[in-house]
Amino acid sequence: MSLGLVFLSEVLGTGMLTLLGCGVVANVALKGTKGNAGGFLMVTWGWGIAVFAGVYVAARSGAHLNPAVTLGLLLTGKSEYAPGVPVDVTSTLTYIAGELVGAFLGAVVCWLAYKPHFDHEDDPANTLGTFSTVPAVRSSGWNLVSEVIGTFVLVEVILAFGGTPSGLGPLAVALLVVGIGASLGGPTGYAINPARDLGPRIAHAVLPIRGKGSSDWAYAWIPVVGPLLGGALAGLFARAVPDLFTSIAS
Repeated sequence: MSLGLVFLSEVLGTGMLTLLGCGVVANVALKGTKGNAGGFLMVTWGWGIAVFAGVYVAARSGAHLNPAVTLGLLLTGKSEYAPGVPVDVTSTLTYIAGELVGAFLGAVVCWLAYKPHFDHEDDPANTLGTFSTVPAVRSSGWNLVSEVIGTFVLVEVILAFGGTPSGLGPLAVALLVVGIGASLGGPTGYAINPARDLGPRIAHAVLPIRGKGSSDWAYAWIPVVGPLLGGALAGLFARAVPDLFTSIAS
């Protein structure tokens, strides 16, 4: 599999992820939508289904969809990210670039889908919350801890699933994301994915959205650094006890 196909696969998969994920938040948060005030559980299930769709779309590349997953796999010591895709600097950067570009594009398409509602939204917090995460209680240290824990759970369990997604693989990952959201998503909105937060936050910053307010760049480092730390810790843990993780046995 060429790196060009890896890049395209990750762009399309992560784009689908953020289109549907940001879309469910827009449906819940924005004024006048059919799903307005649907609640946090609607958001968690929407993000789970978004992951389900994204994993299928990007299955050829292994469906990382998340730089924290890519970093976790790198640190396990695996020799390949997907069949025929060696683990090296070039392939790692290709995955991360595809994830970031896809996340940005998915958020842009979400904005197009909800354009009239963005135009009539009076609360800048609802607009920003559609694109990126915002903590319930702002505390940089504890917000960082929350993101590290959530992402550690995500990557560790994905590694425990083992192998390239097939069969029930995408459904298992989707249910995992729903579970993390329901159990650990309360403090920060559970970015657990640097691309998922950074790509849409950039889209929020550059799109011509009426009354959108700040993109909250002072907080933006937390949903990037926290997930990367969590993914790295999960990868190192899996490397320390490889017999528990079939995905790194080869």
